[in-house]
Amino acid sequence: MPIEEIEGWELVWHDEFDGDAIDTTNWTYDIGGWGWGNGEAQYYTSRPTNARVDNGLLVIEAHQEKYENSYYTSARMLTKGLREFKYGRFEARLKVPAGAGLWPAFWMLGAHFDRHSEDQQNHWPFVGEIDVMEYIGREPDLIFGTIHGPGYAGAIGLTRWNRQDYPIADDYHTYAVEWDYDGITWFYDGEEYYTLTRDAPGHRDWVFDHEFFMILNLAVGGQFPGPIALDLEFPVALYVDHVRVYQRVDESEEATAT
Repeated sequence: MPIEEIEGWELVWHDEFDGDAIDTTNWTYDIGGWGWGNGEAQYYTSRPTNARVDNGLLVIEAHQEKYENSYYTSARMLTKGLREFKYGRFEARLKVPAGAGLWPAFWMLGAHFDRHSEDQQNHWPFVGEIDVMEYIGREPDLIFGTIHGPGYAGAIGLTRWNRQDYPIADDYHTYAVEWDYDGITWFYDGEEYYTLTRDAPGHRDWVFDHEFFMILNLAVGGQFPGPIALDLEFPVALYVDHVRVYQRVDESEEATAT
């Protein structure tokens, strides 16, 4: 399938997952099973069982299995230190898995994020978070677009629901944000559904004027998605057709890409 050209935008990076393996110049992994701050049940691994390229798709697959101290495994892939961008259009075409307790997401964190740093400014939410798409299986017709920053994080993140009249997990959909100095706009299958300007946090800091990296993951359980359905059949998978980053033609020299 040819890559879509968007008037006024230049494609500056993409992964179509057409090779035989995950491109390690684009992606690395978060590893572990400590709940990830949300009470999640899975242990993230870098095994092909949990993340692989198959027939032109990135497959992030969750399994119900005993692994380390967890009873589920999955994968969380990120471009940190490899592909980081300030401003642009960030787009992924995805097919999310159905089932209560599942929590697939396409999102971004400030590039200086370091949970082990002694400097609080390198911690979440001070680095900023842009959730291009979050989906929770107990709400099969709903996706979320959200930002988190200091004073507007977690349950009080600035968010918008986007509800459809069909189960979102039934097909592939394209999720995107367009982000520049003035604000962030969210899109679902090309339709705009949410815009935040830089004054949206009010007296709180707007922390979205630096480089960010991208994350794709499939979480199992946790505070946000709720209990895992007892009849949920594993394995389940998040399928990723492509991830693309565009920058405005007149801003491409100003925006930094690694």
